Amino acid sequence: MAHAMKPAGFQQTIRRAWLPVLAVALGLLPLTAAAAAPQPDPWWKYAVFYEIYPRSFQDSNGDGVGDLNGITRRLDYLESLGVDAIWITPFFPSPQVDFGYDISDYVAVDPQYGTLADFDRLVAEAQKHQIRVLVDMVLNHTSDQHPWFIDATRSRHSAAHDFYIWSNGLPDGSGKHRPPNNWTSLFGGSAWEYVPGIDQYYYHRFYRQQPDLNWRNPRVEHAMFEVMRFWLDRGVAGFRLDSVTSLYKDPQLRSAPPLGGRTSQGNAAVSDARTNNLPEVHALLRRMRSMVDHYPGNRVLLGETYVSSTAQLSPWYGGARHDELHLPMDTAFAFATRLDAREFRRRLTEAGTQLQGSQPLLLLDNHDRTRSWDRFGDGVHNADIAKVLATVLLTARSAVLLYQGEEIGQATATPVRVEDVRDPIGITGWPREKGRDGERTPMQWDNSPQAGFTVSTHPWLPVTPGYEKVNAQSERRDFDSVLNWHRKLIALRRNDPALRGGRLVLLDADNPRVLTYARVTPEGSGVLVSVNMSAQSQTITVSGNSAGLAGTRFRTLLSSPIDIDVAAGGRITLPAFGAWVGAVE
Repeated sequence: MAHAMKPAGFQQTIRRAWLPVLAVALGLLPLTAAAAAPQPDPWWKYAVFYEIYPRSFQDSNGDGVGDLNGITRRLDYLESLGVDAIWITPFFPSPQVDFGYDISDYVAVDPQYGTLADFDRLVAEAQKHQIRVLVDMVLNHTSDQHPWFIDATRSRHSAAHDFYIWSNGLPDGSGKHRPPNNWTSLFGGSAWEYVPGIDQYYYHRFYRQQPDLNWRNPRVEHAMFEVMRFWLDRGVAGFRLDSVTSLYKDPQLRSAPPLGGRTSQGNAAVSDARTNNLPEVHALLRRMRSMVDHYPGNRVLLGETYVSSTAQLSPWYGGARHDELHLPMDTAFAFATRLDAREFRRRLTEAGTQLQGSQPLLLLDNHDRTRSWDRFGDGVHNADIAKVLATVLLTARSAVLLYQGEEIGQATATPVRVEDVRDPIGITGWPREKGRDGERTPMQWDNSPQAGFTVSTHPWLPVTPGYEKVNAQSERRDFDSVLNWHRKLIALRRNDPALRGGRLVLLDADNPRVLTYARVTPEGSGVLVSVNMSAQSQTITVSGNSAGLAGTRFRTLLSSPIDIDVAAGGRITLPAFGAWVGAVE
């Protein structure tokens, strides 16, 4: 670690003395906390989180790279959108091999993003805008330039050597050694890298410059919990935990079963059963949850949880105990492959029935995935399709995660030449794997040069073509824009009790083209939602009776792409990719 570690007792004493004062100053704890009535639900249960990729959000100093002061500058926009919290991807000191996910110091800010003072100012200013700040905590690995790893490679007996996963390898028959097993890196090649100076291999799930930490060493847990406390003490509202399912690896280092075929990087495909989702991680998460829950203000743990089905998320909440992650990401929902009412109905059903009552965290986009605009768009109705997706995302029973630019319909801009690729995944995997640059292009703020992202003529990634029309400024002036649709949905979600906390009841369950459901409060009031996921007009009949709603009259709250009225008997005609949200009275 780059700073001197004080004795644990000293740190705990300071935290106990200053935490209440800091929490009040940041608005995380009311002045009359001791007498305040308990809240029925924590803030995060219904929150709209907004992911910020800081390199691409807003450049404040003209160097072509976004920074923390740029985020502070855009807090007015974020407040007007209605988000409750922002998650900022890594801004720590880093060699930037993986654009910040290779961390060389966990308790500082990389100079290209600003300073710790800039971060503190961001947290304080965000609080004034009723926005909480979450940071990305990379627990699985460090940079190979982290002081721990530099020390680990000096000697097998160095203090930090066992902070990482090492092997002597296997004899290759020629007096030399080879890697201990067939584990492969997600970013290409063997997952084992040889260090001649100590005649051992270290394991890396990602790039060779990202050695995995050895979480079986209690000193690693202690050190990383201290890192998390450092940021919690600075007032962050919680963490998004990167690659949290892969913290533990098979202690016997057994080879993985082959799956057949090749990965996008050209490796022989093997199972990740030896390196992912091992049972030991759950005890760790319970300890982490206990630590975080001791802080005031309902701090939250979001998890990057790639699982093959929604049901497999339940253990990451802690099952019926609800004592691990507060909100694992429902990536099964996020990576739906087609705009199909049956598929979305199934995924909403799973989220509502397979999590043992835990609150889902739904999302469609992130910085590692082709944008939903391109995955679901048909090239003709893309804006209407974006509104359909936003309607489902923001009216379902869940917390929600948006990714910067999703709310304006920003498109993916995948490089067409290998020489234009910045993401190392695309460089090593081209042309089969083109990397993640396309979904990481600068945020499109206005129609000025470089979309208002920077005054530099050389942003770190080129601005996506078409930004002159697709940008936050022009869309804010357009009542029917994708941006204003998001703003209206978020406002409705925040203010309507049914959309905020009501149960979800699926209706018209056999309809292959139209997804319809009700959100119902315990008192029996509610909202109906219906979206047409086809390119043809669809006429349906809506009724709240089967959902337990007593009302018989319907009042349109929102509709797209045209005004939609409810005819006698609850008949509604939805245009192609139409969306309707209505109150039942």
